[in-house]
Amino acid sequence: MLTLVENHSLPRTAAFFDLDKTVIAKSSTLTFSKSFYQGGLINRRDVLRTAYTQFVYLIGGADHDQTERMRQYLSDLCRGWNVQQVREIVAETLHALIDPIIHDEAASLIEKHHTAGRDVVIVSTSGAEVVEPIGELLGADRVVATRMVVEDGRFTGEIAYYCYGPTKAEAIAELAESEGYDLARCYAYSDSVTDIPMLEAVGHPHAVNPDKGLRREAATRGWPVLTFNRPVRLKQRLPLLSMPPRPYLAVAAAVGAAAATAGLVWYASRRRAAYARI
Repeated sequence: MLTLVENHSLPRTAAFFDLDKTVIAKSSTLTFSKSFYQGGLINRRDVLRTAYTQFVYLIGGADHDQTERMRQYLSDLCRGWNVQQVREIVAETLHALIDPIIHDEAASLIEKHHTAGRDVVIVSTSGAEVVEPIGELLGADRVVATRMVVEDGRFTGEIAYYCYGPTKAEAIAELAESEGYDLARCYAYSDSVTDIPMLEAVGHPHAVNPDKGLRREAATRGWPVLTFNRPVRLKQRLPLLSMPPRPYLAVAAAVGAAAATAGLVWYASRRRAAYARI
């Protein structure tokens, strides 16, 4: 069970979420393949190959070797792409492609962690150009994602920062240092055995729709196993996911309390005046 009230006299805490097959039901990068085709970035053969890769990923997950092959394929595929064009395609198709594959359970967890005063951080192997807009859509406080080398506004195909495996745990440790997170009181969620270092980094690890390797590890270590299988369109949850910043909420609550108190005083004075006339 999640604690709904954070003790602010204690160090800060955060909830770290893997993205693909944890928060959303598919690979975020591969989901945009049709849009990239329509934008002229890839050809029909590439679309078919990414569709097959997506299918294999959904059925069997991705172990280290599969993830490395996918990384190499996507690096080769995006070489020469115009970065601004990629960002525009993602922005134009984000709601149509991502909204239907958000896990309702993940959206609820994000809300609960925010209510408890925790930061929400998306930590994903997918590229930043895709993950950052999704993180913003979800209301995440921070995003850590793979970054490609860019020269003259185009991807070179080289990777500047690969957010994968142990690197995710290193990124979490660096955030804990810079943001003052108490990792023993932090949470993490992932579906993949390759994210065991990320889950080990926090005091409250959770396996979400785990692959076979992570399911075995979770059983051995006594980690909770969660099943996310209800898709939801974010706009249906917009009032909750788009809550104003917490300082604003505190001010609003204070104003509301003051208004309520003033109303009670006014009502009591009217009652006393009414009795005085009887």
